[in-house]
Amino acid sequence: MACARCEGTGWRPVEQDGIRRVERCSCWQQTAATRALEAARVPPRYARCDLDSFILYPNERLQAAVARARRFIEAFPAVTKGLCLIGPPGIGKTHIAVSVLRAVILEKGARGLFYDVRDLLRIIRSTYNPVVRTAEMDVLRPVMEADLLVLDDLGAEKPSEWVEETMNLIVNTRYNERRPTIFTTNYEDSPDETRLDSLCVRVGFRMHSRLHEMCEFLEYDGGDFRMLPANGGADDLEMLWKRGRARRGLPPRTHGPAKAELGPQHVRAQAPPLRELRWPGGKAGRGV
Repeated sequence: MACARCEGTGWRPVEQDGIRRVERCSCWQQTAATRALEAARVPPRYARCDLDSFILYPNERLQAAVARARRFIEAFPAVTKGLCLIGPPGIGKTHIAVSVLRAVILEKGARGLFYDVRDLLRIIRSTYNPVVRTAEMDVLRPVMEADLLVLDDLGAEKPSEWVEETMNLIVNTRYNERRPTIFTTNYEDSPDETRLDSLCVRVGFRMHSRLHEMCEFLEYDGGDFRMLPANGGADDLEMLWKRGRARRGLPPRTHGPAKAELGPQHVRAQAPPLRELRWPGGKAGRGV
């Protein structure tokens, strides 16, 4: 059904100080925002995410992260830094990131885009296949030029020289063009460069440095939303959070070589009790 104000043209007549002119109708603006949201590649699971529906509970860092996300929306596009949401799986990082993306598209008319990093790299790789008639820049250009980009699950991809160079190209281009980016990651921003599960090691030193320059880091933990029972609420999430913190109080994993007692008891009494197994840990393979 055509809009009564503009009769479906997208322009409505207005008169001011005896001068008659036309301006964009609100129906056109709503339609344009809806189309922009459809083009943003937000996964169906997160299609209705907003900060008003995000469950908050007495968790200071989580509350601070949501408050910072609200300020980002209010200030956009006059923002100088993006956001980097850091924490374990299931604590709502993607929900917060998508909520910001949807808000700036619907309220500010921005061009936004969402990508899981692994999916983005897979699509870029597919352009090397001659059967796929898509050029690499056809994929990269929207990613680099979006007013706001969300890159979800940073660091989850297997590190390689190609991955590092590709991600650096995307991030550096957006940095130079002053286009804000929101990242989510499960990897801690640890200063220990020997930790293989740190964000710095997963993304590389150059990109890690650039992230600190272009983003505000929001690191928090919390209850796992995926473990929330049906009709669960804030109290259940707070309980899950506290229970998880208690479990994380276990002794840290060793980073030294594994050791084991070898031989029967009467032999061990006459020999050094421990021998190093030349194996640093991880999954055991065949033929070891």
